[in-house]
Amino acid sequence: MQISLIQADYHNEQHGKDLVMLLNAYALDPMGGGTALTKNVQQNLVATIAKRHDFLTLLCYVDGKAAGILNCVEGFSTFKCKPLLNIHDCGVLKEYRGLGLSQKLFIAVEEISRERGYCKLTLEVLEGNTIAQNAYKKLGFTGYELNEKTGKAMFWEKVL
Repeated sequence: MQISLIQADYHNEQHGKDLVMLLNAYALDPMGGGTALTKNVQQNLVATIAKRHDFLTLLCYVDGKAAGILNCVEGFSTFKCKPLLNIHDCGVLKEYRGLGLSQKLFIAVEEISRERGYCKLTLEVLEGNTIAQNAYKKLGFTGYELNEKTGKAMFWEKVL
């Protein structure tokens, strides 16, 4: 079995197709919300991302077949005065789970982040996704808190 990781080229048609297929598979998974990407998203996502300079996608292939994805968005830490990288999506197709692909994706994105001078990696994880939480802990991620009195940070949203 040959495993390869590449940084997606948003102008490469095959990379674009693989990105959308993998992200849609993740969206269909209960941990991704259980709903397919809309047609609009499927048709326009890659072109929209290609216009941005703060986005990074890693694709994982097993024997030449798309198997996993990691989408990241650059942010900025005002407290460190340095860029950071938020891991926004991580998905591995069911038939490739258990091969350590997500770990390989995380190791690769950490190397890229260190090379680019990011001060930290961030991510969100569902409370009920204990499998992902355990994997993230093994990779060195923790919930963050400034001090015990104020508690751990929470990720909230307001849909617009």
